[in-house]
Amino acid sequence: MEPRPKSFYVLTAFFVVFLLFLYGPTLTIGILSFQGPGGGLTFPMRGVSLHWFRDLFQEQAVGDIWGSFARSFVLGLMVMVTTVVVSVMGGLAFRQRFAGSTVLFYLIITSLVIPSILISLGVGLIWSQSGMPVHWATSGFGAQLTWTLPFGLLIMFAVFNRFDKSYEEAARDLGASPIQVIRHVVLPIIAPSLIGVALFGFTLSYDEFARTLLTSGSYNTLPLEIFGMTTNVTTPVLFALGTLTTGFSLLIILVFLLIVWGLNRRRAKQGSDAGRGML
Repeated sequence: MEPRPKSFYVLTAFFVVFLLFLYGPTLTIGILSFQGPGGGLTFPMRGVSLHWFRDLFQEQAVGDIWGSFARSFVLGLMVMVTTVVVSVMGGLAFRQRFAGSTVLFYLIITSLVIPSILISLGVGLIWSQSGMPVHWATSGFGAQLTWTLPFGLLIMFAVFNRFDKSYEEAARDLGASPIQVIRHVVLPIIAPSLIGVALFGFTLSYDEFARTLLTSGSYNTLPLEIFGMTTNVTTPVLFALGTLTTGFSLLIILVFLLIVWGLNRRRAKQGSDAGRGML
């Protein structure tokens, strides 16, 4: 067996440092959230317990933790559904060139390079100057779509760019209508990608701060509430909240991965059944 070159160990060390930089803060917060009742916001730890998680479910002197969590969850679902629907429609529309398609594409991508705080400021001003109330479910919803829709559309562009049109042609030859082709052929094939777009939409919305800062109105979403609590809460209950929200995000990702796994397994089973039927 040939000895590994020195570059291998250098790159391995660099990768380990990168992982520590990436996940170290989250792990630190997770560890400190399990401090004892006398624990503080820094090391060394003073005992190990679930005290701060229990305290999190008690009435808090400051902040509206569970109200902001509910708002972020509902807003995430709204953004997720809208992102999936519009991304699929946009992907289907861009399969053929039309007048102004190039300009429209670059306008969509532009929202990714504009500073988030400027988008938040602009959307908030448009709503207030138009006489409409600034609210997380209206202006906040619109501001977050400027972040999630470009990602969803880019994914759909890539999916439809390598989509085999022969499946659609075969369905049309068998007498399927355009709606039936979309429903029974296109959507089942791209279903795993739709799950990915939905995951992108929900997680980006759930964690979004800058675009929601000036567009949420009088009621905070969870990231805004956590930011506000950092100036008032001086106990590890804040770390317990961070640990729970991180765990919730990982749970959502796990659910989506299980859905994709189930779809792939079902497709593989259908393929094997069809193969046995032909034999």
